[in-house]
Amino acid sequence: MSIVIGLDVGGSTTKIVGMLDGNIIGSEIVKADDPITSAFGALGKFIDHNHLHISDISRLMITGVGASFPTGDLLGIRTIHVQEFLSTGLGGLFLTGLDHAVVVSLGTGTAFVEAKQDCVRHIIGSGVGGGTVLGLAKSVLHLDDFELLTQMASQGHLDKVDLSIGDISKFEIPGLPMTTTASNFGKVSDSVTREDLALGIFNLVFQSIGTMAVLAARHTGLKHVVFTGQMTRVPQCRSLFEIFSGLYHVDFMVPDMSEFATAIGAAIYTDSDE
Repeated sequence: MSIVIGLDVGGSTTKIVGMLDGNIIGSEIVKADDPITSAFGALGKFIDHNHLHISDISRLMITGVGASFPTGDLLGIRTIHVQEFLSTGLGGLFLTGLDHAVVVSLGTGTAFVEAKQDCVRHIIGSGVGGGTVLGLAKSVLHLDDFELLTQMASQGHLDKVDLSIGDISKFEIPGLPMTTTASNFGKVSDSVTREDLALGIFNLVFQSIGTMAVLAARHTGLKHVVFTGQMTRVPQCRSLFEIFSGLYHVDFMVPDMSEFATAIGAAIYTDSDE
C-alpha cells in the first residue's frame, strides 16, 4: 500500500486522515497537553486502529499551527510540511466538490481564504472564534467545558438575549425579517437563564464570522462559502449559518468531515505533488 497521511497539528489537538488512491480510509482526533504528544499520539492511534504497518505509509504531510514543533521524520516516515492556508483551501474544495470558493477555517480564531485548485489566497483573519466562545463562557457563565456549553445552548432562547429589528421597529425593513438581530446581547432580560446566555454567546460569534464571510464572498465575487474546522461540530453552527445564507443569498456550506478539512488538504497536496 501507498497511504498518504495528512496531519493537522494544533496547540493541543491533532486531526489526522489517511488517504489511498484519493479516498479517505480513516480519521482520528487526538487531544494532549502539547502538539508533539498529540501529533505522535494521533499517528500511533491511526496506525493501530487501521491495522497498518509503518511501511504502508508513503508520506506524512503535516500542517497547522503546531506543525513546527515535531522536527524531522515522524516514526521514520518521510515528513513534509505544508502551508496551513493552502491545506485548508484544498480541503474545503475536496469536501464540497467545488472548483472555486471562499473557505473559512473556524478554530481558536478564524481565517478566510479564496481557494482554487491551483491557488489559495488568504483574504483576511479574525480573532473571533472558538477561543472567544470559551473566554466569554468562562467570564459570563464561569464554565469552560465546551461540550456542556453546547448542550446548554441547545435549550436557550435568543429572544431573551438579543435585540431584534422587531423589538425596535413596527415597520418592516426591505430585505430584513423582523427576527433579524439588531444587537447581540442588547436585550438581556431579568428572566434570562444560563442556557439563554450560552446560546447568545454562540450566536454572537457565529454571526460575527458569518458577516465577515458574506463580505469575503462579495469581495471575491463568489457565492459559495465553505466552513471548516472544529467549531463546525457545534450543533448551532449549521442552523445559524442557514439564516445568513438565505438572508444574503450566499451559499453557506458545512460539509461532512469539515473538522478534518485542513488535514485532508495536506494529504491532497501530497498526491498532486507526486
